[in-house]
Amino acid sequence: MWQPLSWQIQLPHTFWIKQLVLLGMLVCIFYLNVYFWFPRYLARNRYLKFILFNIISVVILAVTIEQMQSAIHHREYMDKAWRKAHDDMTRPKKPKDKLDYFSLLTALIVIGISTSIAAVQNVQRDKQYRQELEQDKINSELSFLKAQINPHFFFNTLNNIYALTVIDVEAAQQALHKLSRLMRYVLYDTQNETVLLSQEIAFAQDYIQLMELRLTDKVTVKLSPPVPLHDVSIAPMLFLPFIENAFKHGVSSVEKSNIDIRIRQNENKIFVEVKNTLFAEKGTALDESNGIGISNTQRRLDLLYPGKYSLQMKENKEEKEFEVHLELETA
Repeated sequence: MWQPLSWQIQLPHTFWIKQLVLLGMLVCIFYLNVYFWFPRYLARNRYLKFILFNIISVVILAVTIEQMQSAIHHREYMDKAWRKAHDDMTRPKKPKDKLDYFSLLTALIVIGISTSIAAVQNVQRDKQYRQELEQDKINSELSFLKAQINPHFFFNTLNNIYALTVIDVEAAQQALHKLSRLMRYVLYDTQNETVLLSQEIAFAQDYIQLMELRLTDKVTVKLSPPVPLHDVSIAPMLFLPFIENAFKHGVSSVEKSNIDIRIRQNENKIFVEVKNTLFAEKGTALDESNGIGISNTQRRLDLLYPGKYSLQMKENKEEKEFEVHLELETA
């Protein structure tokens, strides 16, 4: 736009006024194309209208510049200046033609650049919108998965506490307190994206102690937390499905059975190991409901820890045990 400054010739102020008008029109074309013509026409596949409006803008620009060129009062002085520039530059084209072609070419370049920028912005907006939709979908799915704690557990625990009120009032009070802590954890603490590892372990301990109210002395349950415990943030209710599954399939009222839960830490990794007795007939479940479910837990792990977890489940028929091994990277 300001190339004449390098020609070392003196141009009248009317020339610079014309250049400013040209620049202002190019700016108008640029922003009209970015914020109006592209989103309203080209982004909606209305190609003819988009092309038509751009052609009209270029024509208006060319006519306006030509009219200004004709209205310059110092036309003779301008002609001399351009003639001198022509001689210095030794170019065969007429200065007037060069200016007209330059204005038209500049307008087309501005339209091309503005269209490219608008297209990139449109792609970015669409990508961000899809990401937001996917995130909303994931959040909704996670909320649904977290909410699927076994309702039979609460009803059966309340029945057990009711029975305890007749036998041992103090034990019933303690059990009721543990149940209230569980419900508070499920209803409030799990609404956050993460909880502390110590909270998750405390929840598992309360859950196990309440489940033990329904077990006979033939069942042995052991929970070994990490020592020392280093609190880290993890997704809530990740361990419960494996513990719930162990109680569902690994206990019997007539045969000896064991549930062994071990949680270890090594730097930024958490290792969870759950073992329960494997019975030939798995019809001895305490609850018929699947609760949160192993498959739902795998889905949560896929969403929350993609590429940062390892989950293995196997039946050890020699030891008559069902084993779950979860390795989780928290950083």
